[in-house]
Amino acid sequence: MASRYYQEMQESFRGNNKSREFPAHTAKVHSVAWSCDGRRLASGSFDKTASVFLLEKDRLVKENNYRGHGDSVDQLCWHPTNPDLFVTASGDKTIRIWDVRTTKCIATVNTKGENINICWSPDGQTIAVGNKDDVVTFIDAKTHRSRAEEQFKFEVNEISWNNDNDMFFLTNGNGCINILSYPELKPIQSINAHPSNCICIKFDPTGKHFATGSADALVSLWSVEELVCVRCFSRLDWPVRTLSFSHDGKMLASASEDHFIDIAEVETGEKLWEVQCDSPTFTVAWHPKRPLLAYACDDKEGKYDSNREAGTVKLFGLPNDS
Repeated sequence: MASRYYQEMQESFRGNNKSREFPAHTAKVHSVAWSCDGRRLASGSFDKTASVFLLEKDRLVKENNYRGHGDSVDQLCWHPTNPDLFVTASGDKTIRIWDVRTTKCIATVNTKGENINICWSPDGQTIAVGNKDDVVTFIDAKTHRSRAEEQFKFEVNEISWNNDNDMFFLTNGNGCINILSYPELKPIQSINAHPSNCICIKFDPTGKHFATGSADALVSLWSVEELVCVRCFSRLDWPVRTLSFSHDGKMLASASEDHFIDIAEVETGEKLWEVQCDSPTFTVAWHPKRPLLAYACDDKEGKYDSNREAGTVKLFGLPNDS
């Protein structure tokens, strides 16, 4: 028997299953993220820039383009409670903090290597950035100075604090989730999560679960309290690149090189919906207040020039008549 939530969301998506695309960049989009108030969406691209859009009713309106990085912007994230600040990680060995009110870069922090992943601590005080050499640097968000630096002996794929800010999680190339105490950064536990490369990790907004995606094409859901796997989602056929929980923690979107995004009901593992895509998906992000999913794919520019990348950002969950 399908849950009431399942039935409500199915009905909601039946009337709101339209995706629209919005031009954002001149090359592929690696990362999309919503500000904490849901008013803005930021995207980071291979074209070395970040873009910020305002969400107006049922469309994204481009507000600004942020230039300054000398290489691809691989990942970005917003300040957890301040909707005006976001940070970008780039292969140019810097991270940059930007303020949407002045549209300026308020800090450029030099790091040791080419940066590929970044996250902001839930208390807003620290930014963690990981590079291609598996070094994670912890940067004070106010002074912009490095607080700590850890070199890991394994391939670090994605990093995240737990919602309570007292543990730091890393997913690695051996299929493990490594958990460190924070701020001491002492190893607490290493969980064998997957038989192959563990790629991405996300915590749900309620603090009850976190999910990991792996090269074995599985998404596993974990209890934060007990650190045990609660269930697996196995509808994708390719390595899981990106995950996002809805604002209520009840839906989980996952995507890969499969030409669809899987939307699952967290409690049951049932498929709630499937968002059709024409190409692999790099990044997904649920809106912090409503069932609206931002995502970006490896698109090509139309039928005339199949080599040019489109660089669009997409929005799913819009009314069918919009």
